[in-house]
Amino acid sequence: MKLYYSPGACSLSPHIALLEAGLPYDLVKVDLRAKKLENGEDFLQVNPKGQVPALRLDSGELVTEGPVIVQVIADKASAKNLAPARDAAERYKLLEWLNFVTTELHKNFSPLFNPSLSDDTKAFFRDRLAAKFKYIDSKLAGQDYLMGQQFTVADGYLYVMLRWADANKMDLSGFPNLMAYKARIAARPKVQEALSKEGLKAA
Repeated sequence: MKLYYSPGACSLSPHIALLEAGLPYDLVKVDLRAKKLENGEDFLQVNPKGQVPALRLDSGELVTEGPVIVQVIADKASAKNLAPARDAAERYKLLEWLNFVTTELHKNFSPLFNPSLSDDTKAFFRDRLAAKFKYIDSKLAGQDYLMGQQFTVADGYLYVMLRWADANKMDLSGFPNLMAYKARIAARPKVQEALSKEGLKAA
């Protein structure tokens, strides 16, 4: 498989999933602004959406959209328990979390990376995000991971959002469950490996 990524972008989530799954893969770095690969090729020829992550399967098929990609990875390494079985009731709980992270966190971060928006506009989105993080903090009470005591692909995705919160200088110290959770994820060897491969510092 081949993962198209940009360091620290949401593609870090499937990168973590691939390492946790123990699956062989190649990394292809993408310049998202120029829409170019490291060898100069046009990334739009790979993924017309112009976005990462994109995962080229061994069959040649291209899969896009992070929440879908991480499920593909989890299903290819089912013994690792990175996602409940596809016919299990718990799978729908995982889908809930993946959809919550992608719609309520990921998309609300987008304005914070837009230099043309005013500070007041960004403050609005920070407040909105803080409310979402407060909800997650409440759900993490008494459990190690989003799904309970088992790390899943949803945890890798949430961890990336917590890194983005740091990048935007959001103070989440008032959410002790979330802070303990972030440290727990960051300490995982495969998470450390993904950060190292992307040239990122642990946070």
